[in-house]
Amino acid sequence: MKTLAIAAALAVTALAAPALADHHAEAPAAAPMAAKISVETTPIADLIKNAEAKAALEKALPEIPQFYDQIGTMTLSQVAPMSQGALDDAKLKALQAEFDKIK
Repeated sequence: MKTLAIAAALAVTALAAPALADHHAEAPAAAPMAAKISVETTPIADLIKNAEAKAALEKALPEIPQFYDQIGTMTLSQVAPMSQGALDDAKLKALQAEFDKIK
């Protein structure tokens, strides 16, 4: 689990570095919560604001809450390669199916 935390922290740092280097770049608009929740596009911090989505995520990955502060800006698809198999394609598809049920 420490490896996942370290990898996630490094990924967040790597993703943030270009934005920090070019402070004149315009930040992308935040997706409204009314949009469909997606493993591909919804940042985890936004996903867990929805009680049903958070419950589905924590049911599938009970250990994930301890990493929210480190991976909050990332999507589940971005975290998957660093999860050491805990979040594979099958789990991403299952989570997306659960998210699709949320209104």
